[in-house]
Amino acid sequence: MATIPTLPSRDDVLRMARSTTDITGQLLDTAGNLTRIALNTFDPRDGSGAEVLRVLRQTTAELAEASASPQAQEAFYRIVETLTRLGTSGAPLAVHPVSEPAQALLAALGDSLLPVLDAVEPAIEEFATALGELVEATSPLLPATAGVAAGALLAVTPLLRAAAEVLRESSPELRRIADALTAALAPLMPLQVALAERAAAAGANVVRAALPPLADLTEAAAATVTAARPALIAGEELLVAGLERLQPVLLAGASRTGRVARGVAVRVSAAVSPTAEPGVVVAVSPVQT
Repeated sequence: MATIPTLPSRDDVLRMARSTTDITGQLLDTAGNLTRIALNTFDPRDGSGAEVLRVLRQTTAELAEASASPQAQEAFYRIVETLTRLGTSGAPLAVHPVSEPAQALLAALGDSLLPVLDAVEPAIEEFATALGELVEATSPLLPATAGVAAGALLAVTPLLRAAAEVLRESSPELRRIADALTAALAPLMPLQVALAERAAAAGANVVRAALPPLADLTEAAAATVTAARPALIAGEELLVAGLERLQPVLLAGASRTGRVARGVAVRVSAAVSPTAEPGVVVAVSPVQT
């Protein structure tokens, strides 16, 4: 015999009623806010409602007129025709046996590339950050670079136009050259394909034979590097210490060179375009008593 479910208590009934009342009140408040927004928007007293309706009518009328034009109808027809052609030509390719190798290749590339991308992601992020800092640091040079590029393009434009004119005038000769190359190379294509197959087979055999020695050599090199790691680290520390010691000397030399260059530039500028009249040099000597 089935048990009779227990009835909810008075507290449960009060809690459900209070929750239902709160939800109903929130829905009514939301509906009131939406109604107030609609009334404020379309209220004819302040002119906003009439303006919104006028803009909507004008917009829909312009859209209807634009879509009814022959140009728009022709464009719509071409879009539909293009999509239809893509669908009818792409659907058989998706189930064609030729697409199976491509699908297998894409699946293999995806399975192989995902671990590589996961491993390379931190390096790519670090490189992108460093590249952004480099671009930000070299931003003062960008206007000059853009000016030089624009000047180079303007200088190359006449050459391109002249070349285009020459090629346009020489189209018969170009066609003769193309026909001669086609006639000469067409018989060689089967031979090239056979040679490529033989070369691929020979290359595969060479790679297959060279991989085991290469693996042994790599392992030996890795063991050598592991054994020589302390010496390499010591050499790097010595190199960095030497650079740190040379840094003050290099900075002083650069500063001295800059001062000399500025002095030479000032003298050259004064010699090329003097700004003052030459003066009279007065020599003062002590008076003999």
